[in-house]
Amino acid sequence: MPHTEGRKRFAFDRPGIYHIRVLGLLDESWSERLGNFRITASSLKDDEGPVTEVVGKVRDQAELMGVFDTLYNLHLPILSVEMLEAEKSINRK
Repeated sequence: MPHTEGRKRFAFDRPGIYHIRVLGLLDESWSERLGNFRITASSLKDDEGPVTEVVGKVRDQAELMGVFDTLYNLHLPILSVEMLEAEKSINRK
């Protein structure tokens, strides 16, 4: 078994904050549809086209897949996905 001490551990059932970059423009009005993600338009180097950055919190990987599915259905190619922060525990009642 590989040694994982000191490395980040990610789980499918935990919340996290994600930064996603897509090629193309996405209007801020899509924020609610994407789970209240912050939507910011910018541009690529060398004027290759518009890039939109979406940042927000998802409850789990299933909700993240819903965000990806929405972006896919809008024909916005995903350039990058980065987990900015993972919650270490879930409050269960």
